Amino acid sequence: MTERKPPGVSFESWTDRQIRDALARGEFERLPGAGKPLPSDVEADYDERWWIRRKLAREGVTVLPPTLALRKEAEDALVAALAAPSERMVRKIIESVNVRIRDMMYKPPPGPPLGLKPYDVEDVVRRWREGRAGN
Repeated sequence: MTERKPPGVSFESWTDRQIRDALARGEFERLPGAGKPLPSDVEADYDERWWIRRKLAREGVTVLPPTLALRKEAEDALVAALAAPSERMVRKIIESVNVRIRDMMYKPPPGPPLGLKPYDVEDVVRRWREGRAGN
């Protein structure tokens, strides 16, 4: 932990001394990104939250409004259901996503409209069976 600035010493000279001491101890060696240029994804307009966007992108996190996230989840659920190994799993996947779709239909959050209705479980099961019969 760094020490407190002594009274009567200017911040500039105290800070300079802290940096010189850290350099002498080798604390700036082998830092990630050392010797590399700064990223060039600088936008025309300065955004004070640039570091948040970069961290989210680095960690693969996306933030979507709830309705758009549910649309994506519903598409993924349909793909998963059609590739499921059993009819029971197809029903479980579709019924699970249908519950979330119905909840959002009746209690819409702020943001764009959902634009989805629950899947017809029997139709998805029929499509699953047809896909299995072709193999």
